[in-house]
Amino acid sequence: MAEHKKHKAYRFGIAAEKYAAWYLRLKGYRILAERYRNAQGEIDLLAARGGDVVAVEVKARKNFEACHDAVAPWKQQKIMRAMQGLISHQGKIAGLANIAERNIRFDVIWVVPWRLPRHIVDAWRT
Repeated sequence: MAEHKKHKAYRFGIAAEKYAAWYLRLKGYRILAERYRNAQGEIDLLAARGGDVVAVEVKARKNFEACHDAVAPWKQQKIMRAMQGLISHQGKIAGLANIAERNIRFDVIWVVPWRLPRHIVDAWRT
C-alpha cells in the first residue's frame, strides 16, 4: 500500500513538472533541460528568457497553502550547488544557455490540481 502511494506521488510530481514547463513556455521561456542532474544535485527545470537563466523548483501539492514552506533551506542549497556545478562544468547545457553571459535566478512554481500554477520569481538568492 505504501509503495502504491509513493508511486502515485512520483507520477503526480512528474506531471506537475511537465505542466510547469508548458506554463513557462507560454510565458516566453525556453526550456533548456528538464530534471537536470549532476553530482551536486538536481534542478527540476532549467529555463532561459531574456538575460536570465532560471533554475526552477516545481512543487506539487493538494492546495497552495501546502506549497508555502515546501522548498526548505537545505533544498535551496542543493539546487544552488547543482547550478554551480552546471556553471563550472561548462557542458552542452551551459553552452546552450550562454550561461557565462546571463543572470542566474532561482524560481519556484507551485502546481495544484485544477488551478493555474503560481510562479514565484526570484524566490531566493545566493
